[in-house]
Amino acid sequence: MKDLKNMIFFENLLDDPDNELVKKAQDDGGVCLGYTCYYVPEVLLNVDKCFSTRLRAPRTGSIDIATYYMSNYTCEFCRSILERAIEGGYEFLDALCEPDACSAMNRMAEHFEILQLNKKPNFFVTHLETPYKVEDYTVDMFETQVQEHILNQLEEKYGVDISDAAIRKAVEEHNEVCQIMTELSDLRKLDNPPITGYEYAVICLVTYTCPKALILPYLRDTLAEVKKRKPDPKPWYRARVEVVGSEIDDPELIKMMEESGAFVVADRYCFGTFPGRQVIPLDDNKPALHQVIEYYMRTSECARWMAEDKIQQRHDTVDTLAKEFKADGIIYEQMKYCDFWGFERTMAGFVLKHDYGWPVLSIDRGYQVRGSGQLRTRFQAFVEALEIKKIKEAKKEGVTA
Repeated sequence: MKDLKNMIFFENLLDDPDNELVKKAQDDGGVCLGYTCYYVPEVLLNVDKCFSTRLRAPRTGSIDIATYYMSNYTCEFCRSILERAIEGGYEFLDALCEPDACSAMNRMAEHFEILQLNKKPNFFVTHLETPYKVEDYTVDMFETQVQEHILNQLEEKYGVDISDAAIRKAVEEHNEVCQIMTELSDLRKLDNPPITGYEYAVICLVTYTCPKALILPYLRDTLAEVKKRKPDPKPWYRARVEVVGSEIDDPELIKMMEESGAFVVADRYCFGTFPGRQVIPLDDNKPALHQVIEYYMRTSECARWMAEDKIQQRHDTVDTLAKEFKADGIIYEQMKYCDFWGFERTMAGFVLKHDYGWPVLSIDRGYQVRGSGQLRTRFQAFVEALEIKKIKEAKKEGVTA
């Protein structure tokens, strides 16, 4: 297929958290709010003159200093973010909005304060108390947390408009991004799609890391281009897979899978499409803030939710997406030392295989995966296993017929 004209630009935006669109937005008076987790309602970080950027640490090398502060038995994603912060990589932020989602993320955020890693006079770090169940009272509690620890702080320190009208405007802009991403994502359902999983992953990541207003023109342009794009006569992939799990903020992992012959058709992982890039419905008769909070809590697929209904929700979501996007198998992945996803990967990998009948590859990995021959070999072996399974099923159907 012909290369997408904006792809190099998108890839360059991912080379540095403080990319050219972030710089432009701040030059225009924007307030940059960093975050790392779906638990923090992204759309509320884009009210008025604020814009969000989901933190990454591209091209991370040694994380020895962060390991000194956090120990070597904590998530490498959180350690890499802290290492980059110690190096001065997030001094452009105006605030860091973090939930008490896991101990590693909480400790990472605490060190922004303890080590004074950002010296802007109005810089602040939030610590949201996050519930484990979705009930009316927990929604109300979390709404109070967001109101007091994020919105009120933004109004007080930066003069941000946090009115109902401002929130609805932010949701409107967010929804346009989501509508474009949904259209792009749905193209992956085709047998011979005009977009690869790697390309889609890059585009999805820039929607998380760049100001929405500035990235939207490029998204509109890319969607129009992809719709007219002519795929090669024969599909390039050997198997279709859904990828599920913890943070994947490096599209090189997706590229490695696809170089092994596995087309990533659905992305139910942190920094991915499900959830995160779906339209947020709003009722005109109810406060926008309450609706947004309830939406994020009910749609969250985080492994931290341990209520039985949430566990079932995660299993059903993976199964539904795999069917909808015509996946041949599922890759469950987790960051090393991630307690929540470590448990989820082990349990869900078994359940999806034995109760739902899906072929499952289960892996744990480091934050940086480039050049990992072991992972590449496992992806290749999984693709071969999926091919063999399809051949056997085809022969069985032929005998039956």
